[in-house]
Amino acid sequence: MTDPIDRVVRTAWRGNTFAAGDRSIPEETAIAFTYNGMSYAVMMASPQDLDDFARGFSLTEGIVTSADEIERLDIVESDIGIELRMWLTEPRGSAFGERRRHLAGPTGCGLCGIETLAEAMRSPPRVHQGQVFAPNDVMQALASVPPLQVINCETRATHAAAFWEPKLEIAALREDVGRHNALDKLAGALARDGIAGNRGMVLLTSRVSVEMVQKAAAMDVPFIVAVSAPTALAVRTADAAGITLVAIARGDGFEIFTHPYRVAQRQAAHHQQASHVA
Repeated sequence: MTDPIDRVVRTAWRGNTFAAGDRSIPEETAIAFTYNGMSYAVMMASPQDLDDFARGFSLTEGIVTSADEIERLDIVESDIGIELRMWLTEPRGSAFGERRRHLAGPTGCGLCGIETLAEAMRSPPRVHQGQVFAPNDVMQALASVPPLQVINCETRATHAAAFWEPKLEIAALREDVGRHNALDKLAGALARDGIAGNRGMVLLTSRVSVEMVQKAAAMDVPFIVAVSAPTALAVRTADAAGITLVAIARGDGFEIFTHPYRVAQRQAAHHQQASHVA
């Protein structure tokens, strides 16, 4: 079974100094739920305690009323994820089949409209050329987000996704109780206003999971900054998409996990263009 923790190489910027090193980050895996051979939902989750996950998800989704109604559970690992194959006792199995036929799509809190591991693990598009930013640009962008989180300032209960570029600084910021929702709202705002993703950086007040990287790639954003750590799968996905992933960005600095060439090794002007084409 996949190890729930990975160790990756990263470059830290703190105290106005770059330092090489590594960090432990959590693994993230696509987990597919099937019942009596029928797909139901795919979740991105830590690859551990999967027996508990299968039974608990089934109970909280109302698929079963008792764990005893799960007659058999097979955990099948593949290159692209893990399938939790469950067979239900009767009459619960027949009731699920009837319910499934009347569903327009998965009802779980997984990846919307996704039922297979292949869909969840789709390859992101490669982003286009972006800008090189100095460390101080990253810190300035990060510091400009909290005062603009109007809902969070009052409730302390929402995430934000913002887009920063040198000329406009915070060009758009959206809040939501769900980090994915905030980023989707930001994508819509940029599309409406005709703002190209490769003109700046996306700022996230959350951890970075693979879905967040996939969404940023779809927005053609080559530079992500997040206040919390990324998952190992997010790092691999950002690397494949050509995205510079900066995380654990706090008041004292940040860490660069992929494509560090977009972070200037000196306090260079941010109008400089990246020489690498992703």
